[in-house]
Amino acid sequence: MNNLLQKLTATKYWWIILLAIVAGVNLLASLVHTRIDLTQEKRYTLSNATKNLLRSLDGPVTIDVFLEGEFPAGFRKLANSTREFLQEYKEVNQRNITINFIDPLKNLDDSTAAYVLDSIAYFYNISPYTLQAPGKVGDEMKQKLVLPGAVIHYRDSFPVQYRDGVVMEYKDTSVGVNLLEGMRSYGTQTEEMAALYNDVEATLEYKFGSAIEKVTTKTKPVVGYALGHGEGWGYNVDDAVRTLAQQYRFDTVNIRTAPFIPSFFNALVILKPTQPFSDEDKLKIDQYLMRGGKIFWMVDNMYAEFDSLYKSGGFTAYDRGLNLEDMLFKYGVRLNQNLLQDMQSDKLPQITGEQGAGQQQRLVDWPFFPILNGTNHPISKNLDGVRAMFPNTLDTITAPGIKKTFLLRSSANARVLPAPAIINFDFMQIAPDIKTFTVKDTAVAVLLEGKFTSAFKNRTSRATQDSLRSLNVPYKESSDEPTQMVVVADGDIAMNLYSQMNGPLPMGTNLFTGYTYANKTFYNNVLEYLLNPSGILETRAKSYTLRLLDPVKVRDQKATWQFVNIVVPVLLVVLAAFIYQYVRKRKYAA
Repeated sequence: MNNLLQKLTATKYWWIILLAIVAGVNLLASLVHTRIDLTQEKRYTLSNATKNLLRSLDGPVTIDVFLEGEFPAGFRKLANSTREFLQEYKEVNQRNITINFIDPLKNLDDSTAAYVLDSIAYFYNISPYTLQAPGKVGDEMKQKLVLPGAVIHYRDSFPVQYRDGVVMEYKDTSVGVNLLEGMRSYGTQTEEMAALYNDVEATLEYKFGSAIEKVTTKTKPVVGYALGHGEGWGYNVDDAVRTLAQQYRFDTVNIRTAPFIPSFFNALVILKPTQPFSDEDKLKIDQYLMRGGKIFWMVDNMYAEFDSLYKSGGFTAYDRGLNLEDMLFKYGVRLNQNLLQDMQSDKLPQITGEQGAGQQQRLVDWPFFPILNGTNHPISKNLDGVRAMFPNTLDTITAPGIKKTFLLRSSANARVLPAPAIINFDFMQIAPDIKTFTVKDTAVAVLLEGKFTSAFKNRTSRATQDSLRSLNVPYKESSDEPTQMVVVADGDIAMNLYSQMNGPLPMGTNLFTGYTYANKTFYNNVLEYLLNPSGILETRAKSYTLRLLDPVKVRDQKATWQFVNIVVPVLLVVLAAFIYQYVRKRKYAA
């Protein structure tokens, strides 16, 4: 190596050779993208689940990202992070992945741009977002309309038998990726927006991976929707049922009339039953679970309805008598006979004044509609608030072999009203005293995992067992393989309200403010966790440490750090060149 350097420096045109080497290294770097992830949270390292998904692609996937253009500093960082992240996708599978950064509104007049925005929002669920941020400290606030998302296109090929032979046909499928969907709400200050973008960066791998998985999966799981006990059906579950039909193979099952729940259902959704379950019906659910089925319970243990509040001005909340307590208790969870109130809550309109022109309407907090917080589990981590309506609380009970993980909790300022509870608009007349809200982080949703023991163990007659055996579903006292269920102590969490003007609203949308909480994201995450064994959802558990610069120091020490970052490196290069020339002259002076 030393001889090579000596020959190089002795050459008359050594500097030309050196420039050629530098140019060659840069050309190689542009062709081969690699980096070493030294971050503590491994933010630049793809999970094995994501790599396996990308390597398994058997058709072209095109990702059109709407993050091209001039943006304020914070959003520009998000755009650059997305570009670098997707480059990692490209490195895993260069053949089948194409990435385009585009500005869909570029050079469009106002009417055309409005049509494009409406189309993207309708087909891909990506709504425009108005950025409000200064370029730097002291600058005037600027507004810019952006589309924080991407569209993933997949072309699938399949053989079709015709009279003249087999012909390959193609099917193009697209799905949207909304980078801000379900994210926690922040303010508009620079630090708060930086926190939002940091959370978005942490979910990039999950959102793109989940979308690619959905658009490329050839065999979708089968989801059963339980009926027969007054479960939600019609306009008030429009979003929940539509989501099931769009993302999975979907069918209903009437638990009362069906002889058993078929095992080809990969999961069973039980959404807000209102009529009691008989022991025969509970046995069907129990044995479905014992055969490895997965269940998503959303249960209102007490009668408390939003419609009754406005129709009658108030009501008394009481036990529905669903007769599920003993079964759920055996599985490891207890639904309590109470109502949760929280200072962190949604709003309802309050009308004051005399009837007629003197009436006024204002929005006030309604503690019976708490905004629930997520936990560190991938299902609910980094979620915006999830709006509940008259929820109960739940506790976990010792159940051998069952792991319990809370998914949704109240805030630190909540309280619990035991049954029966009188509910009317008097709660809105006087602001609640925060000193009475002393319950902290009480649970409303829990995940149960493991090998369950039947709630009918040692309780099933020989005749019942023979009947099940005749149906080719022999009775099991425990599940052979680990399975899962999610229990939410609120049946309204996946229900939607209805607007006379717009029809059924998305779940979690406030009828009066128009704000949409993260109910649908939570609903989708639960289903994906139960139905998808690939592990893509686990990538939602990533945490990015936010390391913000101090804006005061940035302003006061701006010139100093500009000198350190720009002038000092140049001086070091000049110094190194000077030392090199000096050593060379001394070496060859003789």
